[in-house]
Amino acid sequence: MFYHIKELAYQAKPERPDPIMARRLQELIGGQFGEMSVMNQYLFQAWGTRGHAKYRDLLLDTGTEEIGHIELLSTMVARLLDDAPVTELDTAAATNPALAAIIGGMDPQHAIVSGLSATPKDSNGVPWSGGYIIAGGNLLADMRSNLHAESQGRLQAVRIYEQTDDRGIKDMLSYLIARDTMHQNQWLAAIYELEQQEGVVVPNTFPKELEKRDVSYLFLNHSLGDESSKGRWASGQSMDGMGTFQYVKDVPPFGPAPKLKPAPPAVHTTPPNVM
Repeated sequence: MFYHIKELAYQAKPERPDPIMARRLQELIGGQFGEMSVMNQYLFQAWGTRGHAKYRDLLLDTGTEEIGHIELLSTMVARLLDDAPVTELDTAAATNPALAAIIGGMDPQHAIVSGLSATPKDSNGVPWSGGYIIAGGNLLADMRSNLHAESQGRLQAVRIYEQTDDRGIKDMLSYLIARDTMHQNQWLAAIYELEQQEGVVVPNTFPKELEKRDVSYLFLNHSLGDESSKGRWASGQSMDGMGTFQYVKDVPPFGPAPKLKPAPPAVHTTPPNVM
């Protein structure tokens, strides 16, 4: 059950209308790493968590918080579109170059489709996709995906923060950036806990004897140059503590050249005797 409270998670009051900024904020709503993605990701991960109450609750708490972030951003978008120049645009733009630039950067769907309100789309008007979310049923793998999502989301929020001088927008973004700081830290804490229990390789339940262990810790140099040989991944103990990294400068083929038999006649590929 979800319970809505009328007040916002934080204030969302810009100093002035700004249709261009409204469009940019759409990325934080419906972009690949926007709030719609992390909200759905955390909730679906939680609903699929079996027998791990504290992780399920962690995911539900955070996913529900993200619903409030979508409301916060949507409110800011709507207020940025208040008094936006959506009537007599051509006439106004012809006499005012600054206004023409604003109109040119505005998402036309804000004026045509949504009635000056936010949409479930990114800053280019591409609809949000459920394909953005990751909920694979393995907590360690999912928590790593969550850390990645929050890292990218915080990066985008910081970039938008640098693109405005509106104190109201900066104030709201500073709140969201701070929450992203917490979320990165909490996923790191969960990852640490799970790695202490399971090790670092996902999944840890696959029998080691079924893995081609002779290549498990080889770094293969598949490019010109050997700069990659200087990394932690090229020598020393592996991160899971179960092997030793080795750098392979000249990578050999591990299998023969393929020889495929001809396709059946009904498929109508090029006959093998045609050169």
